[in-house]
This record gives sequence, C-alpha cells and structure tokens, in this order.
Amino acid sequence: MSDQDDEQSQSPSAFELVGGEPAIHALVERFYDLMDLEPGYAALRAVHGSDLATAREKLYWFLCGWMGGPQHYIERFGHPRLRMRHMPFKIGILERDQWLACMDQAMGEVQVHPVLRERLNASFFQTADWMRNI
Repeated sequence: MSDQDDEQSQSPSAFELVGGEPAIHALVERFYDLMDLEPGYAALRAVHGSDLATAREKLYWFLCGWMGGPQHYIERFGHPRLRMRHMPFKIGILERDQWLACMDQAMGEVQVHPVLRERLNASFFQTADWMRNI
C-alpha cells in the first residue's frame, strides 16, 4: 500500500470536517459575540473580565490544535494544562452549562454539520465538566 492509499483510508479530522481555520475562527468569533450579547450567558461572561480579545485568540489557537489542525496554542504556550489554567476562575455547573449552551448555539449559527456538532458537544461536555472547580 502506498502513502497515498494510507492517507485516503484515514478518516478526516474534526479540523478538516469543520472547515479548517476559517471555520474555527468564525465559530470562536460567534461564541464570544453571543457570550457578550446574550443575557443567558451572563455568569459565563462575568468570568472573562472586561476584554475578550485575548480569550478569543487563545480559544481559536487551542481549538485548531484540539480538532486536529495546526498546534498554534502549543507553539505559543506549551501544553494547554487546561484545568490548571482555569483554576483562578470560578467554574461551577452554571458556568459549565452556559459555556456548553453558548458553544452549541455558536455551532448552530455557523452551521457546523449536525453529526460533527453532536460529536463536538460530547467532547466539549467532558472537558467543560472537568474544568469545574466549585
């Protein structure tokens, strides 16, 4: 079997399925726009401080690599150490659920394919639940 056959037999990554960097950028932008605009995400928004610019960049960089694309976050900061990096912030069930709802709404609005959206929601739940510290 040639290298080309190997490449064709591998399933596409979430990064490829979602549409690569432009699609992840659109998703992250919509996620933070919704967090900023929707009263239903007020507790989540309060955790983020006054400026969302840094959070937007970091989530975009992280999601690119987490979904199987370029490792922008790791190249800049090393291992994500998500739980450690989130410890300074109050993250309970309310914040977890608002994060998940906001991300699901953003995925719906940027038209992530329903099968991929379901797969990502399951993964996001596991990670978001692990971030809880209260």
